[in-house]
Amino acid sequence: MTSSTAHKLLVALTAAVVAVTGITLFDHLPDPVSATTRATHEPSTPEYRGSDLLDEVAHRTFADDRTTVGEVLSYWTAERMAAAAPLTSMIEGTPDLGTPPLPEDEVEHHDAPHKDSEGLPWTTGGEVTRTTGKVFLTMNGHDFTCSASVVDSQNRSTLVTAGHCVKDGSGQWAQNWTFVPGHTDGHSPYGRYTARDMIVPTQWAQEADDSHDYAAVVLNTDDGTAVQDRVGAQEIAFDTWTEERVRDGVQIYTFGYPSAAPFDGRELHYCSGTTTPDTGDTTANGMRCAMTQGSSGGPWFSSFDTETGLGTISSVISFTYADDPQLQYGPRLGEQARRMFDDAERL
Repeated sequence: MTSSTAHKLLVALTAAVVAVTGITLFDHLPDPVSATTRATHEPSTPEYRGSDLLDEVAHRTFADDRTTVGEVLSYWTAERMAAAAPLTSMIEGTPDLGTPPLPEDEVEHHDAPHKDSEGLPWTTGGEVTRTTGKVFLTMNGHDFTCSASVVDSQNRSTLVTAGHCVKDGSGQWAQNWTFVPGHTDGHSPYGRYTARDMIVPTQWAQEADDSHDYAAVVLNTDDGTAVQDRVGAQEIAFDTWTEERVRDGVQIYTFGYPSAAPFDGRELHYCSGTTTPDTGDTTANGMRCAMTQGSSGGPWFSSFDTETGLGTISSVISFTYADDPQLQYGPRLGEQARRMFDDAERL
């Protein structure tokens, strides 16, 4: 992390590794010896047709043959999935987070969604329960969880998530990356999908810039079925954050699988409220939300129908500040993100 973001409650693993080991990891270090080592390889240059994205993104391609995909899926035993931790669980000496949210058994549950939730279970159903999923990944030899969402794409296999859920800033890429749409209490009702391609902005890959903490992930099929054909998809927009809307605030619904206490990552939760612009050193926007780590990468909907569970994604869950941990921030998806996703969906 750069010094300008060191005061945040960090959601990228870079800080976790530094806090525990006192070292910084880079891409050229050897990968851990496991099934994931055999399942990944350095990318060939993708054909970014008619664009300048070779200067705008970092891209990693994973093997997609049956053997290596099977190795990744075999890695995620029920025991490993249950033991995987949210990215910041390794940090020691975390700053005082203030008053924590209520334990799950003390949360007041509402049958109908409302516009100012700070982290309730989503009990209304709809398409969002299928298109949002829990992510399992290995980073620097440790197993972690994040969240992600299926977005409408030509290849019918593209997700949006947080940059730190696929790459440790300027450090290593994630391995064993597996998406479980509709994950509920340890079950995988719509199958499990492994990553084929991961793409992040260069600002994230080189500087861990939180203003660009977003990623596109292209998935392999599951038994020949693309994820969008199985669970549907959400729309994604890149023109939401106009100067006027940033100033006035945008009504947002956001979803994820918070796993750090007092949550346990077993079911989908949501927050809702109006955004405020970050007054710190990023161009992100924030909203009140008590969801903890593990929800990282979950979708922010700037337009959402609570009856159908369909909406338009304009950001993802990214970070909070240590002195105000219940104000959660998401990066603005703009023209650079549009170009990245336009090319991702053609991979």
